[in-house]
Amino acid sequence: MSWLQQLGGLLQQYAGASPAAAPQSVQQDYGQMAQAAPQDLLAHGIASAFRSDQTPPFPQMVSQMFGQASPDQRAGLLNTLAGAVGPGILQQALGGFGGGQVSPQMAAQVPPQAVEQIAAHAERHSPSIIDQVGGFFSQHPGLLATLGTGAMTAAMSGMAQRHQSGGVAPASQDPYGDPGAVAPASQDPFGDPGNVAPASQDPYGDPADQPLAGVAPASQDPYGDPADRQ
Repeated sequence: MSWLQQLGGLLQQYAGASPAAAPQSVQQDYGQMAQAAPQDLLAHGIASAFRSDQTPPFPQMVSQMFGQASPDQRAGLLNTLAGAVGPGILQQALGGFGGGQVSPQMAAQVPPQAVEQIAAHAERHSPSIIDQVGGFFSQHPGLLATLGTGAMTAAMSGMAQRHQSGGVAPASQDPYGDPGAVAPASQDPFGDPGNVAPASQDPYGDPADQPLAGVAPASQDPYGDPADRQ
């Protein structure tokens, strides 16, 4: 049984749900979704929670989640943010940071307040960082739960909206194609045996369109033939 068959009905219940009126079961529901749903759907839901006008600002949420994260998770988040802010901003937060990857040991020394400033800078200069950070936290969805029921409800609502809008393209709309997306012979621009034009429409002709061995018919033969002689 697919995750959609298991949890599709549950997800529909969160379409249009308000973080200000979180369902009592949202923690359990979000936990189920975090275990079963595709990672790209989770990433979209978490990014939706970051963008919601009913949750705290993105930098504040990221800072709080950073404060609850393990050293490895902290390093992963800082390396994700580094792509948007560059090494200069990180140097201010990490002291002797000289570029490259932030190690868990270095990340453990960074206060959450510094991460809030880094996230705010990243959002101003590269708004798409919200989606990138959502993708990072989709690998650690339990951290969103530390923000409370409002954040989880916003994430569930975002996933429900994505699901309703058909976030996963069917085979017929899949830009990468699959066996079901292959054009039939009549529409295949590269042609196949079913596309070969009949002799009467073939610009290159075929044996049926050619005189035998290139010999002109008697009526067009300047030398005549026995039938023309008396």
